[in-house]
Amino acid sequence: MIEILAYNGRWPQEFAQIQQALAAALGSLALRIDHIGSTSVPGLGAKDIIDVQVTVADLSEAVRQALLAAGFQQFREAVSDHVPPGENPAPERWQKFLFVQPEGQRRANIHIRVAGQPNQRYPLLFRDYLRAQPKSAHTVEIIKRELAKHHGDDIETYYDIKDPVYDLIWDAAQLWAEYTHWEP
Repeated sequence: MIEILAYNGRWPQEFAQIQQALAAALGSLALRIDHIGSTSVPGLGAKDIIDVQVTVADLSEAVRQALLAAGFQQFREAVSDHVPPGENPAPERWQKFLFVQPEGQRRANIHIRVAGQPNQRYPLLFRDYLRAQPKSAHTVEIIKRELAKHHGDDIETYYDIKDPVYDLIWDAAQLWAEYTHWEP
């Protein structure tokens, strides 16, 4: 069941703990570790799941094994992110590993993405745009709450509707990035 909670001021500290565990597990394999998703936007209501992006040079077996050895659980072998309309759909541009937290630890989704690919840029730009545009962040929360209210028990329908809405934000965020000279 999908439930959208009010923003929780502990989310950044909870991310920091996950970040430390990932940094210890991956060492130099992690080029950067970022708090992404709605829990990374102050004031934005969200599902109570910390989303983390680990940027790597490639989706190597060494990365996978390091995370498994640290107790992180691979959700799927390799998956592909949603491709916004108009983007190059080449699979290597949208591929990722998806892990979750070690058993018994704080709920988290760990997205492992390759540096420079559009799926690695997307969540960073999305996060920074919503941080800079609180009205848009508020609108995102309203949409997510309505989706959860009407489709909270149907995760597939929830994302079938949410992804195109986020595509609208992607377009606006890219224009904002050009205007502000944003860099990840």
